[in-house]
Amino acid sequence: MLSKCRYKSPLGEMTLVAFDDQLCGVYFDDQKYFMAGFEGMEIAEQDSEILKVTKQWLDSYFAGDKPDTVHLSLRPQGTAFQKKVWAALADIPYRETITYGQLAEQLSCKSAQAIGSAVGKNPLSILVPCHRVLGSKGQLTGYAGGLERKRYLLELEKNHDFL
Repeated sequence: MLSKCRYKSPLGEMTLVAFDDQLCGVYFDDQKYFMAGFEGMEIAEQDSEILKVTKQWLDSYFAGDKPDTVHLSLRPQGTAFQKKVWAALADIPYRETITYGQLAEQLSCKSAQAIGSAVGKNPLSILVPCHRVLGSKGQLTGYAGGLERKRYLLELEKNHDFL
């Protein structure tokens, strides 16, 4: 059963979507590709255990902690190529960044644009850290949630030290 709930982040309202005990989406309400793939589906407006745990994860993240997604069951909806890119995004360490070109090279993909398209359609904002992907010269480019949010997330991570 699909369920969703709202989350109020420091960067604006978010919608969290789950299928049973698996998280399918974490969206800023005004981002590109909002709820892509869920159009016309019946989604119950209710908290589930995975949605509660995701809200706790987000609370911890925005508080400056470094929460781990290992205990979250993620089920992003997308093509095989998109899922491959999203899996690579999940491996980008906290506080580190990578360029679209480096990601393309890492995945043996000849097109940084194809990588960029898949990164932009990541349905699990923040948890699958697409905000850690930068342009070829390290500049902020492309973020479905907006560049101001991307800048905020990178600064949030940069400004917290962990032992």
